[in-house]
Amino acid sequence: MSIFGIVMFLLIAGMAFWLLLFLMAFVVPYWITLGAIEQMRPKKVFDDEDDKA
Repeated sequence: MSIFGIVMFLLIAGMAFWLLLFLMAFVVPYWITLGAIEQMRPKKVFDDEDDKA
């Protein structure tokens, strides 16, 4: 039964490692890029309401 516990621990630790690797390699840069693009885009606030008035 001890071997089963070790195998389960290694399986869960391996899945956590690959998830963190995926997050650091793809998701975080994607998130930062979207945030930078959103900051560079000019804001249009209340343009529709000004046109009607």
